[in-house]
Amino acid sequence: MKKQIIYGVLAVLGITLTWYHNIQFALEHGSFALDQFIADCFVNHAASSITWDVTIAAIAFLTWSNIESKRLQMKGWIAIPFLTLGIALAFALPLYLLLRERHLARQKATV
Repeated sequence: MKKQIIYGVLAVLGITLTWYHNIQFALEHGSFALDQFIADCFVNHAASSITWDVTIAAIAFLTWSNIESKRLQMKGWIAIPFLTLGIALAFALPLYLLLRERHLARQKATV
């Protein structure tokens, strides 16, 4: 249960902190201009480093979570890529870990 609380808190932080800045970006530019957002992700080496870091981590997470969901016979994985790409990796990853922990707890309870 402790892991589920930690993952839940991280998911809330992941959506809150990322979307605060996404909204600020949209307010600065008058809308959420995806082309400008992507350009800003590579504005300097520091931003490029973080952008590639998160991109590669997201690909690794989506690959692993797909395999793990099939292994554990978890349903609903198809939402995870949409949440990762549409909301934030910082939200989708801890949310997936929370759902995985709940699934494992249900499996353990039925054994």
